[in-house]
Amino acid sequence: MKPRIGTGLLYGGMLFGALQLVAPLSQAAEPAKELKPVKNYTVTSAPTDQLELPAPTLPDLSGYTREAVAAKVDRRQAGHASLRRMLQQDALKDFIGGDERLREWVTRQRGMPQAIFIEGGYMTLADLARQVPKEQFRETAPGVYLARLPIVVAQGATLDVNKNVKELRLSQDRGTFLVNDGMLFITGTRLTGWSESKNTPSTFQKPDEFRPFLVSWGGSELYIVDSVVASLGYSNSKSYGISITQYTPGMHERLKRKAPTGWLLNSEFVDTWYGFYCYEAEDVVIKGNTYRDNIVYGIDPHDRSRRLIIADNTVYGTKKKHGIILSREVDDSWIINNRTYDNKLSGIVIDRNSVNNLVAYNEVSRNHSDGITLYESPNNLLWGNQIFNNRRHGIRVRNSVNIRLYENIAAANGLTGIYGHIKDLSDTDRDIELDPFDTEVSMIVVGGKLAANGSSPLAIDSPLSVELYRVEMLAPTKSSGISFAGVLGEKQEQILDLMVRRKQAVLIDPVESQVQLQD
Repeated sequence: MKPRIGTGLLYGGMLFGALQLVAPLSQAAEPAKELKPVKNYTVTSAPTDQLELPAPTLPDLSGYTREAVAAKVDRRQAGHASLRRMLQQDALKDFIGGDERLREWVTRQRGMPQAIFIEGGYMTLADLARQVPKEQFRETAPGVYLARLPIVVAQGATLDVNKNVKELRLSQDRGTFLVNDGMLFITGTRLTGWSESKNTPSTFQKPDEFRPFLVSWGGSELYIVDSVVASLGYSNSKSYGISITQYTPGMHERLKRKAPTGWLLNSEFVDTWYGFYCYEAEDVVIKGNTYRDNIVYGIDPHDRSRRLIIADNTVYGTKKKHGIILSREVDDSWIINNRTYDNKLSGIVIDRNSVNNLVAYNEVSRNHSDGITLYESPNNLLWGNQIFNNRRHGIRVRNSVNIRLYENIAAANGLTGIYGHIKDLSDTDRDIELDPFDTEVSMIVVGGKLAANGSSPLAIDSPLSVELYRVEMLAPTKSSGISFAGVLGEKQEQILDLMVRRKQAVLIDPVESQVQLQD
C-alpha cells in the first residue's frame, strides 16, 4: 500500500441547521465489521491561514482538437494489407490463449482463424477493400464497410477511418474485432458492432456473448474524434469495448513497448460493455464525449494509469455500476467539468490507492447510490463539485486520509451530505493491502454548502482528525436543529461555541488512537 502523506482535517463556519456527527451512522451501516470509535476526542480552535487554498490550476484543454488530431496523420508511406493466421501473432495472443478462446474464432470463421494485417504505412478503408477479398472485407453501401475478420494495425502502420466513411461495421457473427498496435484514427464516422444475421447493431444481450471490440496495445496511439461508437464489448479480458492497455506483463517485458495513449474527443459511446477502459496507460485525454446507456461502467481507467484528463464529458444511464471510476493506483489525474447522472451506483468513484487526483467542478446528480465515493484512496482533492439528489450519500469517504473537500455543494441527497467511515475489509474479496487495525479517515472541509440532506449534513465515524471551516449548513430535515451524537455528543457545546458563535475553524481529533473490533 502506498505511504500516507500527512493527516486529514475538516472545517466549518457560518453554520445553519442540523449538524450531526455520528459513529456509526445507522441509516448507512454496512454489513461488514466496523471499527469502534477512539475513546475520546478533543475540540479546539484551529488556525485558518493554512486552510485557505487558491483554486486549483486546471490543464489547458485548448490543444485537444480535431485539427490537432488531423495533423498527427502520417500519409507519407503507403501501407499494405494481407491475411494471416491468428496463431503466433503477438498482437492477438490475449485472444487465442486459455479458456479455449481460440475455439470462439474457429467456430465463427468455420476454419483455422485468420486476421487482416495492415503493415508498412498509411491505409484507408478504401485501400483495404482493394487489397482484401470481398468475402472478408467489403463496401456494402456507399461509405459503409463490413469487416468479417479481425483487423490488426501493426507497429509502424496507420489506419485512417475518416469522414469519407459513413460506418465501419465489425461482424459479430464472424468474430471480428479491431486491434491497434500502431496508429488508429477514427474521425467523423461511426464504429459499430454488427449482427449480420439480424442486420442490426449487436446490442447487448448477456455478459458472456461475444461482441466485437477495439483494443489499443502498448506503444500505440488511438484517436477517436467526432464519431459514434456503439454495441461493442463483452465480459472477457481486454474485450470490454474501447480499451487502451499495456500488454500482459510477460509480453510487455519482452516487447519493451512504452505506455499506450490516445485522445477521445467529442464522440458518443453507446451500449458498450465498458464505455472506456485503460490499463497502464498515460496521458490519455477523454474530452467532450457522451457515454450513454453503457453496461458496466461509463469511463473506467484502471491499474497504474497516470496523468489522465477526463473533462467536459456527459455520463449517464450506466446499467450495472458507476459512471466514472478510477481504480487501482490511477494517479495524478484530472476529473473536471463532467456531468454524471442516473447511473446504477455512484456518479464518480476514486478507488484502491488512487492518489493525487483532482475532482473539480463536476455536476453529480440522481445516481442510484452515492454522488462521489472515495474508497481506500488517500491524498485527493475535491473542489467546487455540485452533488445533489443522489439516493445515498453526497460524498462518501472510506478508509482514506488527507481528503480535502473545498467549496463543494452537497444538497438533497438521500442520506448524508458528507459521510466518512472506516471499515474492516479483511473478510471481503477486496484485493488491496489494507491493515484493518490501521484503517483511518481524515478530512478537511472548507467552504461550500450542505443543504437538505436526508439524515444529516455531515457524519464522521471514528475520524483520525477532522477540521471544519467556513461551511454553510442549510435547510435541516430534522426539527431538532443542530444535534451531535456518538463520539461528539459530549463536546457539542464546545463545537457550537467555536463554529457558530465565534466563527472559527474547529479541529476535532482523538486523545487516543487505539481501536478495536466491534463485538
